[in-house]
Amino acid sequence: MVKCDVRYTELTLPSESDMPLVNAFTVDVEDYFHVAALASAVSRESWPTRESRVERNTERLLTLLADKRVRGTFFVLGWVAERCPALLRQVVREGHEIACHGYSHQLIYRQSQDEFREETRRAKDILEQAVGQPVLGYRAASFSITRESLWALDVLIDLGFEYDSSIFPIHHDRYGIPGASPRIGPVSAPSGRTLVEFPMNAASFLGLRVPVSGGGYFRIFPYSLIRAGLRQINRRAGQPFMFYLHPWELDPEQPRIRVGMLSRFRHYTNLHRCERRLSTLLEDFSFAPAAEILREQGALRGAMESTSRKMNVA
Repeated sequence: MVKCDVRYTELTLPSESDMPLVNAFTVDVEDYFHVAALASAVSRESWPTRESRVERNTERLLTLLADKRVRGTFFVLGWVAERCPALLRQVVREGHEIACHGYSHQLIYRQSQDEFREETRRAKDILEQAVGQPVLGYRAASFSITRESLWALDVLIDLGFEYDSSIFPIHHDRYGIPGASPRIGPVSAPSGRTLVEFPMNAASFLGLRVPVSGGGYFRIFPYSLIRAGLRQINRRAGQPFMFYLHPWELDPEQPRIRVGMLSRFRHYTNLHRCERRLSTLLEDFSFAPAAEILREQGALRGAMESTSRKMNVA
């Protein structure tokens, strides 16, 4: 297995200090039963038999974003896209970007390179056929591009992706590359080729690195701490932050699955508060799709059309 250091060439950001930075708003489109925190109690074979709530929850999120006039990037699981192609076309019609979240939410470091390549190619093809436009971005299930799975970057380059958003520069029991650069820039794959990385974010409080990018952190930590951390990234680091969440996080009525205490804490804490907090966040910061931010900085290689363009998809 190949191991290598994560190396970045930092990009110079505009110095318009008098204007608020535009940040990346992203959604990992998966159902409640797909998540790693529940995997010990939910087999993949059982997925087709479970109540699907991803369409209604994603539509609920789209309604909120439309009300706040926010566009973002939807990293869609291939398993969902295969079953809900009309949902993807709705996302594009409303001005959002479609990106790839893999096919079956498997952790990359638990797959072989061949398995990862085939699953990711399959997911990318499904997404592009559904919306009729190139898919530029990728995010691994549970941010599972770690030092042990950096080989995945070469696969992503081979498959034509232009940017990744899977590296989390923190310590975590399931993911993270402590010491990785927190800044947007090219990341080196084991082959020496590079891919643009839009990493997840952590702020610094009293010398401690605190994840503030979204998801469970957004629900569990006080909103005042999340807001302070995100403002710190914008003001002190002078760069856009990457925010993410899942449609199921707006669904406190979802079926409850019996799992261990830590998994229950991560998955179910403050689901009933998430939508209200999200509404506040969308008013406190400015957002756009990830590819749009990277394109404005000149970070993407291809001269692609805007992700908000209308598509003629049957």
